[in-house]
Amino acid sequence: MINADEIAGIIKQRIASYATGTNEAEIGTVIEVGDNIARIYGLDNAQSSELVEFPNGLNGIVLNLEEDSVGVAIMGPDTDIKEGDKVRRTGRIASVPVGEAMLGRVVNPLGQPVDGKGEIRASEYRTIENTAPTVIERQGVKQPLQTGIRAIDALIPIGKGQRELIIGDRGTGKTAIAIDTIINQRGQNVICIYVAIGQKNSTVAALQQTLEKHDAMEYTTIVAVSAAEPASLKWIAPFAGCAMAEYFMYQGKDVLVIYDDLTRHAQAYREVSLLLRRPPGREAYPGDIFFLHSRLLERAAKLSDEKGAGSITALPIIETQAGDVSAYIPTNVISITDGQIYLQNGLFFQGIRPAVDVGISVSRVGSSAQTKAMKSVAGRLKLDLAQYRELAAFSKLASDLDKATQQQLNRGDKMTQVLVQPQLSPQPMEDQVAVIFAATRGHLDAIATNRIGDWVKRFVGYVHEKHSAVADTIRETGALSADAEKQLIAAIEDFNKGF
Repeated sequence: MINADEIAGIIKQRIASYATGTNEAEIGTVIEVGDNIARIYGLDNAQSSELVEFPNGLNGIVLNLEEDSVGVAIMGPDTDIKEGDKVRRTGRIASVPVGEAMLGRVVNPLGQPVDGKGEIRASEYRTIENTAPTVIERQGVKQPLQTGIRAIDALIPIGKGQRELIIGDRGTGKTAIAIDTIINQRGQNVICIYVAIGQKNSTVAALQQTLEKHDAMEYTTIVAVSAAEPASLKWIAPFAGCAMAEYFMYQGKDVLVIYDDLTRHAQAYREVSLLLRRPPGREAYPGDIFFLHSRLLERAAKLSDEKGAGSITALPIIETQAGDVSAYIPTNVISITDGQIYLQNGLFFQGIRPAVDVGISVSRVGSSAQTKAMKSVAGRLKLDLAQYRELAAFSKLASDLDKATQQQLNRGDKMTQVLVQPQLSPQPMEDQVAVIFAATRGHLDAIATNRIGDWVKRFVGYVHEKHSAVADTIRETGALSADAEKQLIAAIEDFNKGF
């Protein structure tokens, strides 16, 4: 005979013991809150980077694991959270939605849409912190990633899988280079992810409209966190963007990621660290600020063929103060990246835009990421510009110059003007080659310096109209054959007669 009271007693006992078991490990209490940081008592089993949930639905990321409490960065406004609130472990490590559904959208660092176009139905999630590919899983950078900007594609080439730093003062056109590069990827099978860290919402809206106007938004995701949002969100933004990019890279696709900018990112991380009472180091940055950026940028790679040969090309942006490249954060990031594009105030105000200082800028992957055609014209351009810079500095002291020097200075002026390019008009590789070829072979020597921009614009149109075969050959073969050179010279001479 089964005794009903006995069974009821066992069930009651089970329920009582079950409830206390979870409470102990999975629920904690807020003992201190402020500045988007909460200290929580009782989450003994919490993992680093785990998501916890507050009563108002907000999430937090576990950062500090201390003896009797955990330090949590709150992902949103902390105004509704108070001492004594119960906090629940989710068991999930911080992750973001990834996949095709993210393309064409503007999202926050948690992957939630902020563009008012409805929810994103993503099939997969990916943790924001992942291990970078190992040495064995990578291969050398050897395919060009065209930016469409003559000064960069010719002199400071970027390859797929490279990390090229864009560095310069405020308002020198760093973001402009990034946007032109995104627009130039149209039809190139490159997915773009733009991470805007601590920028004004109006700036991000304007950027989105620009990309939509140039049909570039369909292959782009913008991860935006405004200046008014908590430092914790600014800190995870680039990692979230990188996770979205990694999903595509491991599918064998090419991705371009732009972090705009890592100076603000470092400042946000410093804020979070100081609030968590981590010991400050130089300029009050925490000791692991170097590791923060290196573990982010090291995730950009060109994967080996066995891994699908996908790539992430990273263009981190750093804002300097008064051109000081030797400050703490700039030197850190310069040492992690494979080269830097240095933009200079002086050049910008002279009207040389993009204001790339060709002397200090360098690509440490170099010409291995250039097509043969570009290599053949760029070598000469580099040499001419280097000699021109040397002469220009010297000629300021000299009163009368011989004819050869004057000619060289004249050609250098023309070269500098050839590298000037209006914003939002990136050029395909074959057009760049034709223009640089004309400049380095002296076909522009007779043209007035102030008309060079006009010449370039009209000449490119002329080549496509009357000599499209040459452009097609250069694009398809990626090389400048002797035959193509002849046709190009004929085209330039014909055009110059009319110009």
